[in-house]
Amino acid sequence: MLTRKQLDLLNFIHKRVQRDGVPPSFDEMKEALDLRSKSGIHRLITALEERGFIRRLAHRARAIEIVKLPEAMGGAPGFTPRVIDGDRDDDGVAPAVPSFPIAEAVELPVMGRIAAGVPIEAISEVSHRVAVPAAMVTATAKHFALEVRGDSMIDAGINDGDVVVIRETATAETGDIVVALVEGHEATLKRFRRKGGTVALEAANPAYETRVFRDDQVQVQGRLVGLIRTY
Repeated sequence: MLTRKQLDLLNFIHKRVQRDGVPPSFDEMKEALDLRSKSGIHRLITALEERGFIRRLAHRARAIEIVKLPEAMGGAPGFTPRVIDGDRDDDGVAPAVPSFPIAEAVELPVMGRIAAGVPIEAISEVSHRVAVPAAMVTATAKHFALEVRGDSMIDAGINDGDVVVIRETATAETGDIVVALVEGHEATLKRFRRKGGTVALEAANPAYETRVFRDDQVQVQGRLVGLIRTY
């Protein structure tokens, strides 16, 4: 059985992964649960991991994988829990390992590389195509993929060499991770924040400064909806 705080954190992580394709930062978790310090988040994360609901992936910045969801969350539509060795139900009995259907895939154009650091010249030519799970995209919108170069979004779980899946849109909400075109010729992947007549493009790495522009200097080209990593 999970405590209320543990359940709230698991629900928050699950919703953010479903929305952005990457888990939230510890600061975002702390703010969402109204905790005073990140040490409380560390304790909740450890408890969820010990109970088999999440798994932390080694050697990757803030990478958290949801393994299963409790009945209180209803399993979430389209979510198939994955069980790893060592998981146990509340009665101590190892749950059955579910069978997995073969996932359908769609091909998306890879529109060159996107800087997750200092902006680079915008690239609009298709370099190749990549297969992504069909569940990652929606039939009512256009999508494309970009190769990430740079480490400015590493604390958002986005590493150099990853392929990000982007849903085309010209609008974004504060907190979204977007592909932004700066002054018509520089493309970058950053967290979007709007304040009055300005737009801040915020890195997820303390080594990089947040860049602030006039609203008319930034054009949103798409929002992050998924991420693909190869090893």
